[in-house]
Amino acid sequence: MITVIYPYRNRDLERVRRSLDSLQIQTDIRFKVVLVDYGSDQITARAVQELTKQYAFVEYHYLFTTDQPWSRSIALNYAIRKADTDYCFMADIDMIFAPDFMAFANQHARLDEGMYFPVGFLSEAESVNKKSFDQYILKFSSSSEAAGMSLFPTAKLHQIRGYDQFFHFWGSEDNDIHNRLKQLGCPIRFCDDKIRMLHQWHPNFRQTESALLKQELQLSGVAELNQEHFRFNQQRQFTTVNSENWGIVMDKKDYNFLRELPVQKITNRKSAIDHLIFGQLPQLKDGETLSVCIEEEPLYNSFKYKLKKILGKKVPDYYTLKESNDLLLRHIVTQYAHLPYTYRIRENLSGIEFKIKK
Repeated sequence: MITVIYPYRNRDLERVRRSLDSLQIQTDIRFKVVLVDYGSDQITARAVQELTKQYAFVEYHYLFTTDQPWSRSIALNYAIRKADTDYCFMADIDMIFAPDFMAFANQHARLDEGMYFPVGFLSEAESVNKKSFDQYILKFSSSSEAAGMSLFPTAKLHQIRGYDQFFHFWGSEDNDIHNRLKQLGCPIRFCDDKIRMLHQWHPNFRQTESALLKQELQLSGVAELNQEHFRFNQQRQFTTVNSENWGIVMDKKDYNFLRELPVQKITNRKSAIDHLIFGQLPQLKDGETLSVCIEEEPLYNSFKYKLKKILGKKVPDYYTLKESNDLLLRHIVTQYAHLPYTYRIRENLSGIEFKIKK
């Protein structure tokens, strides 16, 4: 039997419905679905939870990660850690499955190897059409380099402690887990004889990246950072990378506790940001909290400050809020993501609120 795992956050309901509808008509019903809602806003979360109630094979789980950056690795690991079936399939909420997909997967799955599948991509117009699977017109198909849609033996995933939780935002987590399973002695077979999944169109996420601060959490250069980490794991032939607490996330109690903490304001002076990252954070003891809001110092945008800089006089050094975001957020996701924390950009982009509990 297969557990199909959907990592999810704030995607439109019709996209979800089309994917689940394609599973509703599978010729082989030896599967169940776990939809891991990785911190959708409350309106979206309630709506998708109500939608999933229409499908008897779906379990819905909400994680209190609203104020944390997206991590597909952690979302998948939450479900993998709890999985009790022989196999786990890493799904995507954009997928439309062929009616015989589960029949093929159950027939060809092996406990000593993984499988992954090509995907047919649909155009924006074709994605919203309601057709039988074979009637869709493909825009293009993925190659063996796209490793996301994979079926793995659950025991092997447990053995390597799932996906590497270093990876945040997007990029490299699929290639990494393929490589680490191969290092374990678990080959991965590419099933390219037929297209059995279709990908609904959406804008390219990387095209939404901005050099400016946005309320939606972003981290400049994260794809390159993730690629470098993948190469690091590969060169050292790692199999297991996470701690024993892999797949465990912040609970509702800690989330509410952190949300209520008052913040201490600090400025965007370089000395203040550097001390926060390299002085205060490492000194936190078990049970202690840190709660700050980074705001621009009034002097930073003043005519007096700009004039002094032009004249070459001694003035404080500052990070922009975008630079502060990238420095702090990079440090959090690489060093402190295992701890309960919240991180958000204020609606008017006037500050960065960061709270953490050791």
